[in-house]
Amino acid sequence: MKQIVSILAVGAAVAACATVAPGGASAVADLAPTAGNTAKGTVTFTPRGDKIAMIAKISGLTPGQHGFHIHENGDCSAPDGMSAGGHFNPFGKPHGNPAVADHHAGDMPMLVADAGGNATLDVVVDTMTIGSGAGDIVGRAVIVHKDPDDFTTQPTGNSGARVACGVIRRT
Repeated sequence: MKQIVSILAVGAAVAACATVAPGGASAVADLAPTAGNTAKGTVTFTPRGDKIAMIAKISGLTPGQHGFHIHENGDCSAPDGMSAGGHFNPFGKPHGNPAVADHHAGDMPMLVADAGGNATLDVVVDTMTIGSGAGDIVGRAVIVHKDPDDFTTQPTGNSGARVACGVIRRT
């Protein structure tokens, strides 16, 4: 009987560790349109080694390119999305293209909407984490902008109005 209890205790400990193991947490942001807009969608974040796989599926956009960022505040309460604050930048980098070394942790590749206003983005990023550390995105906001990001203008990329906002939560 003592041996069975020990085996059960070890099994329970292993199961508990598996549920809190680093890199196991995923996150999602459900995007809703800001006032006067129709953009909405979902962005999922899943650990992939020491990086994060991100899949965005957005509808209701005007055809073409749209700036896409993680912003510092997990607050989408303002009708124009401005309550989400500025870009998430825990490492003090300049705004820039996520394909180069120096850029905000929240700088994302451009969303490109087709003729029907739908955009899908599937990318792996290495500037953020889920649930721990300075790069933790949980509780922050995802913003889709009206215009393309020029990846140059500081600190925003001149991406225009915010057309959708969603708060990132653990899943």
